[in-house]
Amino acid sequence: MFGRVAASGIAALLFIMPVPSNGADSAAGDMDKSAGDAVILDPSGQTGVLSQQPAPQQTQDDSGAQTKVSALDPAPPDSSPSLSAPSIPAPSPSAPFGRNLVPAFGGNLLTKWSGVEAAIRAESEIFSRCKTNAALCPAAARNFLAIVAQGRAATGRARLGVINRAVNMAIIPTSDLEQWGVIDRWSPPLETFTTSRGDCEDYAIAKYVALLEAGVDAQDVKLVIVRNLAAGEDHAVVAARLEGNWIILDNRWLALVHDSEMSQVVPLFVLDQSGVWQFAPASVPEARPASTPSDAGATAPGSLPH
Repeated sequence: MFGRVAASGIAALLFIMPVPSNGADSAAGDMDKSAGDAVILDPSGQTGVLSQQPAPQQTQDDSGAQTKVSALDPAPPDSSPSLSAPSIPAPSPSAPFGRNLVPAFGGNLLTKWSGVEAAIRAESEIFSRCKTNAALCPAAARNFLAIVAQGRAATGRARLGVINRAVNMAIIPTSDLEQWGVIDRWSPPLETFTTSRGDCEDYAIAKYVALLEAGVDAQDVKLVIVRNLAAGEDHAVVAARLEGNWIILDNRWLALVHDSEMSQVVPLFVLDQSGVWQFAPASVPEARPASTPSDAGATAPGSLPH
């Protein structure tokens, strides 16, 4: 589970989710559609925090299938000035949320992400064996690779929608404390698919790997940690770049929304194949390497049960 990330120097920034002009029950913009023109759930106007066992409502997702997702409490809009560019470049031409990044060295978050990356590399060997010999493929790997195959068969926004929906439906939201008896544990995809349980960072890690396995370029996939201001807690999502825009894959809903359409969040960190990056503060007089929270000063993300 996520604890709170101490991100010193980061400007508290709210993103306003606009209400679509077509009158749909949404604050995330126009209703998303997949390649088959299937209408999906739009989370806007329903932003907030879920309980551990949210009450479901019927909707449709990016894949066109009707399913259940949870409604979120409305969140009031706000606006804040943009962050200025640091002298240290970001790992890609543009980062999610339109913000610049500075590298994060050391700390609990980097340690956790390094451990997850090592586990992902180990699991990739299992995926390779599965592709050559199905008899050696564990059930969890077969289930995960089936989602990857569905995503690879689609293109563009439909690929993102298929993977977002499939991973959301494959995992039962469960806190780390309930599942593992510890406050915070980050699991690689096969561990999560073996138990079929996990919290927000486990969903995000599974989607991150599934998108890469499905052929999305590594520069276009980021795991992003944001502060959920409505709950005062940290939350993990995946950002995927499509046609120059960053699309957010969130386990709280099946809709795909642009990063600029997310309300009541402050972006904190980006995790990818190049390491851990911190969103730059509003002004950087002398750009210095940012540090992630240490065990002594703060806990790493992980406290959201969903």
